[in-house]
Amino acid sequence: MTDYGFGKLNLDAPVKTQIEWKISDQPVAYPDALAVMATRTAAIAGGSAGEMVWLLEHPPIYTAGTSANDDDLIDARFPVYRTGRGGQFTYHGPGQRVGYAMLDLKQRKPDVRAYVQDLEQWLIETLALFNVKGERRAGRVGIWVQRGEKEDKIAALGVRIKRWVTLHGVALNVDPDLTHFSGIVPCGIKAHGVTSLAELGIIVSMADVDLALKQSFKKIFG
Repeated sequence: MTDYGFGKLNLDAPVKTQIEWKISDQPVAYPDALAVMATRTAAIAGGSAGEMVWLLEHPPIYTAGTSANDDDLIDARFPVYRTGRGGQFTYHGPGQRVGYAMLDLKQRKPDVRAYVQDLEQWLIETLALFNVKGERRAGRVGIWVQRGEKEDKIAALGVRIKRWVTLHGVALNVDPDLTHFSGIVPCGIKAHGVTSLAELGIIVSMADVDLALKQSFKKIFG
């Protein structure tokens, strides 16, 4: 596994109360990300490490959540990974900011539904900083933008919780290749499309997005 600069965990060290932020400048292989999350969340649950939020991009991939329907994989042009997060098929790739949140809900609020709503609000608040109105939709996962009579998905989320510690998180479309989404039915929803900040005419750097994610995260999660 590639060394992403996290260092070795000191199992005798006191638990950090401040959230640690990590940003990867180069795309992170999905199996490596899963391994890092597994190690870190086990340490959080065991009391030997503090919470962490990891901002990164992946090489082009499709991932299938626990509710994925195989018929929604239209064209497996990129590697497909089966994962333990909730949800269906989604795409990750360059130009999309992924935020993996490893939080201790036992120390916060052991309420899965409330946590998912907080993740949604994190995305909504982040988009608002770019003057984009992100919205929830009943019966649909993710965050949506209304474009006249059309509505498109601009951000996705999927979570797994183990021993009350969270894994996975959110994915915000900054400027990905939107044609890559055509290989799947994103989140099993055929009636609507996907969009990005760039497609909406908002050209921002990934550093700008990271700053907005940090700012809005503190507002929602403290």
